[in-house]
Amino acid sequence: MAITTTRSLSVTPVTRRSATPINPLRSSSLSYSLTRPFSSNLTLKVPSFRVSASSMSSIHAPESASRTSFLDRRESGFLHFVKYHGLGNDFILVDNRNSTEPRITPEQAEKLCDRNFGIGADGVIFAMPGVNGTDYTMRIFNSDGSEPEMCGNGVRCFARFIAELENLNGKQSFTVHTGAGLIVPEIQDDGKVKVDMGEPILKASDVPTSLSANKDQSVVKSELDVDGVKWNVTCVSMGNPHCVTFGTKEGQNLKVDKLNLAEIGPKFEHHSVFPARTNTEFVEIISPSQLKMRVWERGAGATLACGTGACAVVVAAVLEGHAERRCTVGLPGGPLDIEWEEEDNHVYMTGPAEVVFYGSVLLN
Repeated sequence: MAITTTRSLSVTPVTRRSATPINPLRSSSLSYSLTRPFSSNLTLKVPSFRVSASSMSSIHAPESASRTSFLDRRESGFLHFVKYHGLGNDFILVDNRNSTEPRITPEQAEKLCDRNFGIGADGVIFAMPGVNGTDYTMRIFNSDGSEPEMCGNGVRCFARFIAELENLNGKQSFTVHTGAGLIVPEIQDDGKVKVDMGEPILKASDVPTSLSANKDQSVVKSELDVDGVKWNVTCVSMGNPHCVTFGTKEGQNLKVDKLNLAEIGPKFEHHSVFPARTNTEFVEIISPSQLKMRVWERGAGATLACGTGACAVVVAAVLEGHAERRCTVGLPGGPLDIEWEEEDNHVYMTGPAEVVFYGSVLLN
């Protein structure tokens, strides 16, 4: 289904890394085209419609225009973007290859990510020039304006975005510099993206957590008191911190669908034993090769998927003796295939990344 629409959106001007408070401005125009596939390769087209609360002229990405020509547009004052999702974990992707500074501020990113008054997303991702010999650099602003080290679902979306920008087809791989270090995504023949996520970090002080190490220098199935409830937790970093739990000390098999994630998630995220805050994964064991999880992401809250979280879950499941090194991890948005290779100690994640729509937003 192809839909073209114009909506009004208030966004502040670009002032790189500025701490100046955001002032309310007049409405600006956001336009995008959206394509969603149906089964049996059937695509339905719906006539264009327009909703606008401003008198400003709108700008469109016509259905007849190629995606490449849309991304090449450079109108002054407009931020062109592509919205992607990885299993429902959605991001605004921005071509930032001509600068090492993000084109918008964290405050602007927070506004754009707002699902009621903005575009709506879990974060904004910038494709930047590579450093230290890498092909590209990836930076992210979360929906709350904070900047995480890395994002697993985000890096798959980033890989597909780069392939589109560079007009690459078929199996492709490249090196990406992130706050978590070197990441190597590889686009597969079927369009899925396999990512070498590197080695898990298990040393407690490097996760980081102030919980006492109980297995070598790691925190594995350790007790954590959260609001009077004692949970078994394993702490893993995939370049960003994760607290993984399979249940409470009472030993009950966790039923993740029954969790009140909005209530319990923030208590883990902001717990005093996590000086950099933490992502938290609640895991239900289906079988040694199949796990089911829900996630509360640091800076984003409950999301439909978390790639680094799925990686951390498999590492924790192996360390606690629950699972094999190769697992399918079920998330609310769909499954990810995760493998913790014994030979090189690297974690590999494979999953989809899909375009949602193309758009432009006026930044003045």
